[in-house]
Amino acid sequence: MANGNGNGRRKGRKRLVLAGLGVAALAVFGLIAARGNGRELDASRIAKVEKGDLAKSVVATGKIQPLTKVQIKSKASGIVQKLYVHYGDRVKEGQVLAELDRELLEASVRESRANLLAAQATWERYKIEAEGPDLPFLKQALERSRKLYADGLIAPSLLEDADKAYQLGLNKQTAAKSQAAVSRAEVEKAKATLEQAQTDLRYATITSPMDGLVLSRDVEVGDAVSSILVLGSQATLVMTLGDVSEVYVLGKVYIGQRARIVVESFKDKSFEGKVTKISPLGVEKDNVTTFEVRVSILNPGGELKTNMTANAEVILEEKKGILTVPESAILYDKERKPSLEVPDPKQKSGKRKLAVKLGISNGVKAELVEGLKEGDPIVLQ
Repeated sequence: MANGNGNGRRKGRKRLVLAGLGVAALAVFGLIAARGNGRELDASRIAKVEKGDLAKSVVATGKIQPLTKVQIKSKASGIVQKLYVHYGDRVKEGQVLAELDRELLEASVRESRANLLAAQATWERYKIEAEGPDLPFLKQALERSRKLYADGLIAPSLLEDADKAYQLGLNKQTAAKSQAAVSRAEVEKAKATLEQAQTDLRYATITSPMDGLVLSRDVEVGDAVSSILVLGSQATLVMTLGDVSEVYVLGKVYIGQRARIVVESFKDKSFEGKVTKISPLGVEKDNVTTFEVRVSILNPGGELKTNMTANAEVILEEKKGILTVPESAILYDKERKPSLEVPDPKQKSGKRKLAVKLGISNGVKAELVEGLKEGDPIVLQ
């Protein structure tokens, strides 16, 4: 009985081993079959339909710019004597920013005033001579000489002398009138020179034309500055001011409304903005046409500084609480109709294709309008 039982147990073990081998053989066969008919599915390629928020947007990189930026250039030439502000300082409209050395400018005013007085004196002299104050007496003398000559009481030479004196008086009057016109012009010229000298003296005090922030200070005490009235746009730049109560990002996007701005210096914080200006003229480069767009950002605290690099995400469309799927799971046929693949153990490939309807996309995720529900598994491509 003992041997019989032992043999029975050994046979039983053999059957179990064979059964186990049979399972293993089936498993190996099944794996080979699956591999032979399609790609093996693994957990890393399975995603799920999720619910969340989605925004369709375009992103542009640009520089933070103040809403208004003004270059301060001197309207007078001279030497910088005093500077009252430095970059980063806030200033008010009318606040004194700098002063030039006034000594030479004051001397110029005194000289111009003296030249004006001299010109006025010359004009007054010629103006009196132009009125011919001696002519009435000369004319009376001539008429008297003519009468005396007619009565035979004087010689012809005396009549000639009286006539000559009268003619000289007339010529002097004519010349005086001409000189008076010239001297009058010299007076006006001297007045203009004096006014310019006085204006230059006033311009020696440089004031702020706006409320804002000093973005740069480009001169130091002792530097020479050239007048904008002399050199125009090439005049010496004294400093640059900006209105940073509101700033904007200058970037190149196609269209925009709301915008979220991320600045490198504040990577964990985003700023709300909106597109306030779009250039009507596109610029073509590498077969792509872009339009310059201004995105304005409220900056009451002055955190955003000029020329900081910023990324502006311009929101074209935004939806909340919708079903979303990864873009990497979407397939498109020749007609650009979308579909998703879902796991299906009944299929030889382990998956099957399902037509779906999609909505907006941000390039990473897409809105799922129809086809599946939240939590359904999908296959990543």
